[in-house]
Amino acid sequence: MSLLQPEFGLLFWMLLSFAVVFIILAKFGFPVITKMVEERKQFIDKSLEAAKTANEQLAGIKADGEAMLAEAREEQVRILNEAAAIREKILSEAKVSAQIEAKKQLDEVRLQIQAEKEEAIRDVRRQIAVLSVDIAEKVIRTNLTKDKAQMEMIDRLLDELTVSKS
Repeated sequence: MSLLQPEFGLLFWMLLSFAVVFIILAKFGFPVITKMVEERKQFIDKSLEAAKTANEQLAGIKADGEAMLAEAREEQVRILNEAAAIREKILSEAKVSAQIEAKKQLDEVRLQIQAEKEEAIRDVRRQIAVLSVDIAEKVIRTNLTKDKAQMEMIDRLLDELTVSKS
């Protein structure tokens, strides 16, 4: 007997044992294996479907996230623009208020200067009047010490009064 040239009996028994094993496997083993492969296939299909659904949900979530991010950026820009507008409004109001206050203070200073100026002029006039009266009094005393000069002065004043009344 040689390994390369088997005898007919050996071949028969080998084929018979192979057929018996094959039949047993076909009857009991292959359905279980097929069932397990089918279940595994269904599990893989379900997993693929779940992965596809998860990818779609992820894409949707990513799109929603991007939309929310874009909306947040727009809101940020809007808020910054509003803040800039409010800042400009506050600055302009402060400028106007400062100008009004400065004008009011300037007017008050001008009025105070005008009042002080008028008071100074009145004071100068008062002093000039007092000095004039003093000077006139001194002039009159010196000139009217003589009787002739007094009479001339009285005559002249009377002449001036009569001329001014006529």
